[in-house]
Amino acid sequence: MERQGSASEEAGTETGLVLDLRRLDAGMLPLVGGKAANLGELLSAGLPVPDGFCLSTAAYRQAVGVPDSLLPGLAGTYAALAAGGPALEPGRLNELAAAARAAILAAPIPGPVAKAVEQAYTALGPGVPVAVRSSATAEDLPFASFAGQQDTYLNVVGVPAVLDAVRRCWASLWTDRATAYRATLGIEPAGVALAVVVQRLVEAEAAGVMFTANPLTGSRRQVVIDAARGLGESVVSGTVNPDHFVLDGPTGRILERKAGGKGMEVRALPGGGTESREAPAPLHGGQGGGAASITDAQVAGLARLGLQAEGHFGAPQDIEWAIDGAGTLWLAQSRPITTLYPVPQSNGAAGTVPPGRQPVAGTRAYLCFSLAQGLTRPLTPMGLAAVRLIASSVATAAGFPVPDPRHGPSPYAEAGQRIYIDFTTPIRSTVGRRLVPRVFDVMEARTAAVMRQLFEDPAFSVTTKTPFGLLRHVVPVAVRAKVPAALLLGLVRPAAALRRLDRFTRRFEASLAPAATAAPLARLDHAESLLGSRLFQIVPAILPLPALGFAMLGAAGKLLGGDPWNDLQPVIRGLPNNITTEMDLELWQLATSIRDDVQSRTTLLAGDPSGLAEAFQAGQLPARLDAGLTRFLDRYGHRAVAEIDVGQPRWSEEPAHILGILANYLLLDNPALAPDIQFSRAAQDAEAQVDRLVARASARGRLRGPLVRAALRRARLYAGLRELPKYQLVNGLAEVRRQLLMVGGELARAGTIERRDDVFFLDFAETRQALTANGAGEGFPGPDLRACVADRRQEYERELGRRHIPRVLLSDGTEPEAVRTAVGNVPEGTLAGSPASAGTVTAAARVIRDPVGARLEPGEILVAPSTDPGWTPLFLTAGGLVMEMGGANSHGAVVAREYGIPAVVGVPDATAAIETGQTITVDGGAGTVVPHRPGSSGDGKVPADADPAARA
Repeated sequence: MERQGSASEEAGTETGLVLDLRRLDAGMLPLVGGKAANLGELLSAGLPVPDGFCLSTAAYRQAVGVPDSLLPGLAGTYAALAAGGPALEPGRLNELAAAARAAILAAPIPGPVAKAVEQAYTALGPGVPVAVRSSATAEDLPFASFAGQQDTYLNVVGVPAVLDAVRRCWASLWTDRATAYRATLGIEPAGVALAVVVQRLVEAEAAGVMFTANPLTGSRRQVVIDAARGLGESVVSGTVNPDHFVLDGPTGRILERKAGGKGMEVRALPGGGTESREAPAPLHGGQGGGAASITDAQVAGLARLGLQAEGHFGAPQDIEWAIDGAGTLWLAQSRPITTLYPVPQSNGAAGTVPPGRQPVAGTRAYLCFSLAQGLTRPLTPMGLAAVRLIASSVATAAGFPVPDPRHGPSPYAEAGQRIYIDFTTPIRSTVGRRLVPRVFDVMEARTAAVMRQLFEDPAFSVTTKTPFGLLRHVVPVAVRAKVPAALLLGLVRPAAALRRLDRFTRRFEASLAPAATAAPLARLDHAESLLGSRLFQIVPAILPLPALGFAMLGAAGKLLGGDPWNDLQPVIRGLPNNITTEMDLELWQLATSIRDDVQSRTTLLAGDPSGLAEAFQAGQLPARLDAGLTRFLDRYGHRAVAEIDVGQPRWSEEPAHILGILANYLLLDNPALAPDIQFSRAAQDAEAQVDRLVARASARGRLRGPLVRAALRRARLYAGLRELPKYQLVNGLAEVRRQLLMVGGELARAGTIERRDDVFFLDFAETRQALTANGAGEGFPGPDLRACVADRRQEYERELGRRHIPRVLLSDGTEPEAVRTAVGNVPEGTLAGSPASAGTVTAAARVIRDPVGARLEPGEILVAPSTDPGWTPLFLTAGGLVMEMGGANSHGAVVAREYGIPAVVGVPDATAAIETGQTITVDGGAGTVVPHRPGSSGDGKVPADADPAARA
């Protein structure tokens, strides 16, 4: 080994082209790529890695002429990718990738590179079989592994064969899949290069892959090993059903074993190359009736090596391994598992405990509060900081200790730049088990199902059986906020209760802004004060009335008897006092007025929403469109998509979304389908249903009829107010954003940040420190935070691309299996969810993951991951609604019922299972969605002039 290492080092010392693997570490990523750097780290940790060398990225750059004299075929690819990036069509990307590969394969290997490879290979031993593996600089990164996207060549023998394999590895940097993947991630073509690892081949009797965390469940306690006879290529390529083992990492105990099926194995051929052949009988008898290619002792040995590697890298690893004929275990490569969702840790959990606080022991369960709010995207750093302050104010009001409000209360947690709440305590209490899942039954039914699944886990057995602890925190808050008085007033004097609520909201809105002359530091103080003490007052002031409304609905159901849900659902259509419905209908009225003005209508239909937004900001829109939009934004401009994040622009700042919605409304030309007509019809139908239910109740007893009428009247008066707490909360958040933008402008002028909205990639402490350092906004130079902001923006952009967000996670990383809401016997091919708004519709689907700039043709079925009030303008022209999240009383479900469109919520992976343009049937009563194949009997839209009753 010493002689061989010295020879390969000598080959690279003079030219900088070849390095011994033992010289490599993580800091050399730009020179040797991810695979080689990780192999060097494994060797430094004392783990068994076959010896070899790395041909550095300098060799690749020399071969392809980077940066001054690019190969002709490669130069065109660089230019086209730099210009088009992620926007390039797949076919064009493949053309560019093919041109790059052809250019590299046709070019000769430079003499110095060939000489360095020959010297290093000869040092390993004459004619030694080697594996030649690609090692890209954009590979095996914490956020993108690129696993399998560049090529590997096994059992390569002799210098000419090694040089040919090197050239092919270089060309594989430009495979179609690798080129497309880099374009999707926004990785610049000039920023990538390829190193090549040449290692002594392990002539494996068995080989495979190992994950030091379970990639399916996310559990960090489990190690998963797949094994097969021969070289590991059969496992990696999927040409064999491998033997499968799941181990408990801390104890090494095998939890699960599954013998693989008979398949192919890959073996080295004498003189070079490999062959695939049918695998013979297994090497080792398995325990429990199976048969395995490796023994239990080898399984345990591999797991120990894997956990050592994980400990060295500080993160779960995806490892390729091999076992030679002598039984020696080898690690061929290691990369981070990039698909695992980060584990949330609350302030009370070990590892993130503030000074003076004891860590919380045992398994914890975390609920994704972001998803409960209909928010799949990450929050900006300042958005998270704002939520922490609000959460701290809630905990403080309830009498819980909060040592540092900027850290949030004990149950607060973050993971993947999203909000999680430790809800272990509630589900370990009798009262919590009764109340919390019921709340989520109507908010987010899939989450409720996961909660109930946890009830069976001994780790979450009940430890609190009385409600006194909860009452000790809730009752004082309710008394201070005069909740009992508000409930009593709402019960006996509805009009007075509504006037009282109106006075509160007016006072709250009038007190949001600070003095116009406030200095930057005072504005920051005001923003923190709003978040830390003022905004929470909204909840106890407003929530009692909508809570009373739903309680009255339940009371009416009790009086009616039986299973009243289907009878009561029409009662809460067309509700008054719903601020979100009022907003949407006001926007519709604006569209109606624009329709009558030729200039406004033509401008809106012909223009691009972004260009129209710029024209509006410049005062260049037609008068009627400009005046109407101004009026709308004056009242509702504080709203936005993902509006709980203060880092998100409001509609008043970026009105392109609203302009796009207005243009969409103009396409609806059937008066019978007009949203205001539909809403009025829904309200009339609701009142008629109230009369029918009162008559039915009267038949059962003299007093029942008046009681049911009084209960349903209050239900209709108050249930729509459920939107008001969030509306006012967002009003406050918009004011916080306005103050922070002013502060950001001051920091931008001082050179601390690049532009004013960069302030949302800082937190309050950093912003205060920056203001203080530059003289509280007096123009003195402050700290330069531009690099910090750039890094955080990049991290935020990566999180935007994350598609799967676990709704519940355990503290060991396990994601409990999502449970579909039971809807009876569901036929094959039918997607099941929760019934949300009764009715059936068959129409074309429109999959929309982000409503900003989206257009929905009249009658199309909106398929979305979730919705918040920023989505609801789209509902007015939708023929139906399908959501991946939500429950019967989630925001989207309530609005769908009010507009009379069939809706199913809580449909797992709906945006992936359904394609835009595909015809689907939505049954909002059964909670099912049936995708139709082209040409099937269900294919076809509901005509635009169809009877509106068919949609409701």
